[in-house]
Amino acid sequence: MQFTDILLLVVVIVAIVVFVLYMLNRWAYKKMDSQSSMIEKTKTTQQVYVIDKRRDKITNVNMPKMVIDQIPKWSKFMKMNFVQVKVGPQILTLIADKRVFDAMPLKKTVKVEIAGLYIVNIVGMKSAEEMKAIAKAKKEKAKEDKKKK
Repeated sequence: MQFTDILLLVVVIVAIVVFVLYMLNRWAYKKMDSQSSMIEKTKTTQQVYVIDKRRDKITNVNMPKMVIDQIPKWSKFMKMNFVQVKVGPQILTLIADKRVFDAMPLKKTVKVEIAGLYIVNIVGMKSAEEMKAIAKAKKEKAKEDKKKK
């Protein structure tokens, strides 16, 4: 085999790998889009009291057996964000989005959007960037008030 034959073979293999990855990406985006539209249709706003939050495997968390059976096998070994909340008289363990999990305060009542066992969003709570912008605006206003005096 000559150098050009090897180079041509490598280029063909790389092209096939890129094509397969492209098709998998398109399939994943279609699936994600359909799931997000389903979540948007079924989400409801509820007031919950956050008891505990942790990252753990689904097998180590108090989830219904039916839910554990429906989750894919590869997903059972992944760590997920779980939040233990009190909704009315019930204490539930819910799965949270990463940004929601990071922003959710402990031992507080929060208004959230829930779709099934999935916490989609926190309603009426400011993000970290918004809080920084508010603090910056307050400091600037205090400086202006000092200059006026």
